[in-house]
Amino acid sequence: MLVFQRLFALAMLLVCLVLAVMAWPYQAAFSYEPVGPRAYPLLMLALLGVSFLYMLVRPTAIVHSEDEPQLDRPTLSKIALCTVLLLVFAGLFEPLGFVLSSILIGIPMARLYGGRWLPSVVIITLMSVALYWLFDRVMDVPLPLGLLDFLEI
Repeated sequence: MLVFQRLFALAMLLVCLVLAVMAWPYQAAFSYEPVGPRAYPLLMLALLGVSFLYMLVRPTAIVHSEDEPQLDRPTLSKIALCTVLLLVFAGLFEPLGFVLSSILIGIPMARLYGGRWLPSVVIITLMSVALYWLFDRVMDVPLPLGLLDFLEI
């Protein structure tokens, strides 16, 4: 088990290094942040790299307890469906806009993890609108409206 964990850590450390090399030369045409747009991905990759480096040199294997859920077929299916939904969200983010794509992906995500229909629809809709308002108006981070572009004031 320890050998597989070390191989996984080494592979992921190499992925972090490759992504860091790819992110290093990134420069945005404009930036209103003092550190620029590449600081966030490089910081995240550095934190991941340190974590995988620790996993690589850790003296004992990571052992799971009986209280943790098993990685059985239903759990792996949920993880796969969640990943697909996030990829669909990334693809629909620009054309549909933040609010509609969040609602379209958020409701199936809530249902996937046991939410009932009515609360899922209401809460996801309210959260999508509130998050758009928070990012766009309060934090001044522009998010696309997509099909709701006619609502722009």
